[in-house]
Amino acid sequence: MSPAEPLVAAPPRDARWFPRFGAPPPAAGTPGTRLVCFPYAGGTASVYRDWREHLGTEVMAVQLPGRGLRMREEPYTSAEPLVADVADELVRRGLTRDYAFFGHSMGALLAYEVGCALRDRGEPGPRHLFVSGSRAPHLYGDRTEHLLPDAELRGFAAGIGALGDGDQALLNGAYLDRRLPVLRADLRVCNGYRWRPRRPLGCPMTAFSASDDPVADAAEVEAWRPYTTSSFLHHLVRGDHFFLTADGPARQRLLRELRGELARLPRASGTPSDQKEPSWTY
Repeated sequence: MSPAEPLVAAPPRDARWFPRFGAPPPAAGTPGTRLVCFPYAGGTASVYRDWREHLGTEVMAVQLPGRGLRMREEPYTSAEPLVADVADELVRRGLTRDYAFFGHSMGALLAYEVGCALRDRGEPGPRHLFVSGSRAPHLYGDRTEHLLPDAELRGFAAGIGALGDGDQALLNGAYLDRRLPVLRADLRVCNGYRWRPRRPLGCPMTAFSASDDPVADAAEVEAWRPYTTSSFLHHLVRGDHFFLTADGPARQRLLRELRGELARLPRASGTPSDQKEPSWTY
């Protein structure tokens, strides 16, 4: 929930799902697997604005309605239509070839569900799924933070580190007041979600949990392991739920691990069945 969410220029209307930031788009033919990033509850695409330069590959971040340049749009309040619309946009834009997903908290849940939706449509699945700060899908649906009064919802946001160090003055400010409806809607998406059994994804999966995360502890993140038939790697970092937004060792390690694992993916060749798995397994 950073109060500074600048966008250099408004994106084309048909590109509103994937806003462009200050860095120019990569040149055609840029090697590497595209990383599509999903925001946490109440978050915006801007949290990923500098990831391209850190990861050395194309990074596209999903901008959900109700925030950024989509401020005037109503946010989603349930997962099913949101997942369907994101999948529609990825297919329409031709972004379902040689791609990986990253999602933090609610974003991890969305990344998983969009991956399943694309598979159901016969589209190639993600080549790697990175989940961060999120319980496994079957552990969702038992919380009611979206029903809290505004004052208590502000306190909840502060308690999980959503405002960041030094941002406590925003608790009573106009900025957070504008963001509360979006946060509440996103929490309704999470708390109303119910996992339905289906076969695991076939791509490798990497999970990140933080030592002081009150939202998703290490055991709840480890519970993602059965969601893939491929390799699973779990990293534990120091920090709270929003370790990825603080410029410290935990964020640096996250970016380093992402860069390394994306670089280890073999070059895509034709159909998913032609793609080799990484040499390591866990």
